[in-house]
Amino acid sequence: MQIEKRIVKRLAMGAGLVALVLAGTLAGRAAHAPEPVYSVSTDAVVSASALRGAIDPLFDDKEMGETRALLVMRDGKVIAERYAPGITPDTKLLSWSMAKSVTAVLVGLMVSDGRLALDSPVPVAAWSQPGDPRGRITLRQLLSMTSGLDHAEDGEPITDGDTVRMLFMDGAQDMAAYAESKPLAHVPGETFSYSTGSTMILSDLMTRMLTNSPHPDVRRRAMQMFIDGRLKAPGKLSSLTPEYDANGALIGGSIMHMTARDYGRFGELLRNHGRSPNGHQIVPEKWVDYMRAPSPRNAAYGAHLWLNRDSRESALMPGLASASLFGCVGHNGQYILVAPGQRLTIVRIGMSPKKEQRAAVKAQLARLIGLFPG
Repeated sequence: MQIEKRIVKRLAMGAGLVALVLAGTLAGRAAHAPEPVYSVSTDAVVSASALRGAIDPLFDDKEMGETRALLVMRDGKVIAERYAPGITPDTKLLSWSMAKSVTAVLVGLMVSDGRLALDSPVPVAAWSQPGDPRGRITLRQLLSMTSGLDHAEDGEPITDGDTVRMLFMDGAQDMAAYAESKPLAHVPGETFSYSTGSTMILSDLMTRMLTNSPHPDVRRRAMQMFIDGRLKAPGKLSSLTPEYDANGALIGGSIMHMTARDYGRFGELLRNHGRSPNGHQIVPEKWVDYMRAPSPRNAAYGAHLWLNRDSRESALMPGLASASLFGCVGHNGQYILVAPGQRLTIVRIGMSPKKEQRAAVKAQLARLIGLFPG
């Protein structure tokens, strides 16, 4: 939401706002908001009453937290959508870590251009000293979260985690430099460790492939032109609004904004193996297949994309939905779920800070998916 976007930008004023943002504060909603949007197609393979029966608990059952937007697409068409009061189909909603999958698509475009190579060491100045073991880290390892860098995604208290420190505190001026400064905790390629820092290294790397300029404005413009020309315009993602740090690097691991419908269109791009609705190949099919393939160190993770496989570190719903399901997952309950067998893309944006709430949301989303023939 726009209010969240303004709060994120104000975080540089002090770490005291971190908890406020991470809690998903919605202060500022209009006191007299119009009637919330809720539409269900009567021309879907599932009855309107069945769809409503699966959608309503996501909004009405407080044990699931707060759902702000729910979108169901089948064969690329919206067949159901519901929004909380104060939110409309035109409201831009914060991605949190769903942004990682967008970043991976951008990386894939650069690989297809020949600017980057999957198994080459990532050129990082801080790792270039002779004998520095970080100099062996590859693009593939950053994408599969197996870089080995010592990044603590979460912390207790929350401000002790590297992600919060990088995004909102002492690392916020140059997020990639913060991530790159970390020593190795594991041999690169041997251990899965989810890390927003890895995505920030990728974001800065892409920027450096586009411009040699150290000036933040030039860096931002170069990356934005690439996003606009290669993904936003051809993918019909008109609301896609990235954020940049003070050094001009895309905050590709956590902070982008889109409407629920555009999140759905992005999911459809992945479901259709990189093709737009008109059949144009925007992202190479082999790259999307690579994103959707299990990585060696975690069967539930591909290349910046979650897979519905049994794993100790799964973020989806193994056992409740097909193993072919995959998706983008964001902090405290953001989901773009793609069910290829049912020809579905489902978007749920909300705030479910408790583990039990997220488990209930995922179970209900699995019930919604299960309504459709596979």
